[in-house]
Amino acid sequence: MANGEFNLLGNFNWLQKSDSEPNYISPEMWAGVGIILSCFIPVAHCHYDYKDALTKSLLFLEAQRSGKLPANGRVPWRADSGLLDGQLANVDLVGGYYDAGDNVKYGLPMAFTVTTLAWSALFYEAELQAAGELENVRAAIRWGTDYFLKTASRKNKLYVQVGDPVADHECWVRPENMETPRTVYVIDENTPGTEIAAETAAAMAAASMVLRQVDHPYSRRLLNKAKMLFKFAKEHKGTYDGECPFYCSYSGYNDELLWAASWLYLATHKGIYFKFITEEAISANVDEFSWDLKYAGVQILLTDSYLSGESKFENFKAQADSFVCSVHPQSPYRQINSSPGGMIHLRDGANTQYVTGTALLFSIYGDILAKHNNVVQCGNQQFSPSSLTAYAKQQMDYLLGENPLKRSYMVGFGRQSPTQPHHRGASAPPLPSGTSVNCAMSFAQWFQKNAPNPNVLTGAIVGGPDRFDNFADLRWDSPKLEPCTYINSLAVGALARLAVHSF
Repeated sequence: MANGEFNLLGNFNWLQKSDSEPNYISPEMWAGVGIILSCFIPVAHCHYDYKDALTKSLLFLEAQRSGKLPANGRVPWRADSGLLDGQLANVDLVGGYYDAGDNVKYGLPMAFTVTTLAWSALFYEAELQAAGELENVRAAIRWGTDYFLKTASRKNKLYVQVGDPVADHECWVRPENMETPRTVYVIDENTPGTEIAAETAAAMAAASMVLRQVDHPYSRRLLNKAKMLFKFAKEHKGTYDGECPFYCSYSGYNDELLWAASWLYLATHKGIYFKFITEEAISANVDEFSWDLKYAGVQILLTDSYLSGESKFENFKAQADSFVCSVHPQSPYRQINSSPGGMIHLRDGANTQYVTGTALLFSIYGDILAKHNNVVQCGNQQFSPSSLTAYAKQQMDYLLGENPLKRSYMVGFGRQSPTQPHHRGASAPPLPSGTSVNCAMSFAQWFQKNAPNPNVLTGAIVGGPDRFDNFADLRWDSPKLEPCTYINSLAVGALARLAVHSF
């Protein structure tokens, strides 16, 4: 479980299984050899098999699915789970995604995962098509939106979580065999949750644009629900603390409201959303993009509209530039720390979400600026579009193996990839359906066992090394070894761009 923090500074500143038998060379080892050969040249020209990394990043999201799995599932060790979810509230809440290495379904990070996947599907549609992954991305988005339609089935009510997190964290068990309480959490007019309602609205609005050409009636359903959820979020303001201490919103809900309104405006071009963006919404200069803080994403999203002629969005260009100036390593206004090896480091615990998030935003913004022949100005330092996309590449390359330890932080990709992800489903062997697990013994049986997971969690990007580039592949070190859906969803667009445009 990734627990975020939010620091105020001024205004919001701041495979397949590998064999260990002798003389056996696995596909992953061959991939590692290829990476070594292709990188035995200056690092600026280092080239990885980004298409393979993209494919595997989507496989991880498939491994996170809850519910009745399709017959064409590509993760053989996963099976149906959570088939009674929602029963305690007399509502069907089967489906959706587990957020990380546990068996809880949290609404806020799940919605952010879908929104960012949809953004990549829209902005890098051609690249995903060329890489052969567009349909898999659409399927990943729809797996989330099918669930969101269930969670928003009742007016002025949104089901935002399934699973008791305390009980869940007291049992190390695969979701297929869990017997922990599937408690249902809900927001309504009396118990508001503006962040979650608005983020779910953003996810549905963005997804409606992705799916409009392939299933127009479904797209319309998503858009109608997004409109209703945004209205609910705006009229019943309040922070929902039910997902704390695991997903506490430190940044407040103004960023989610602006984020949702922006996606709704792009999906509808309705004046009501334009008015909210330009007259009612609050924005701020920030130096991170995450499941908790969306301002930088909004600013880059709306800068494209500004540079295309929407003059009232001018302020968002200045704020998007401020984000770049706060993060770019050569900026005189830089505020973000990097490890000695060059990895962005904001905080321990799923830190790689900031790496992939920055890579996505720098990729998209670089391409937007290139399209409009524009640049970023940071004091007396000017940054070209290619400077931004090069930094995005450097951050992704770090995760794939260009780092001081020369190891990959994506499971099943490259050299010395993680073998012990902090993940219940991957670390516990498949058990017969209906098997009762002794929770008291489960940690000794599977969690504390210092050995590779029996199931390879292909494509998972783990939490990553500390700010000094230190890393040990030990399951119980959850800040470094736990993967999260939003780490991977943020990587998809950046990897798609690299798969097609990096030579």
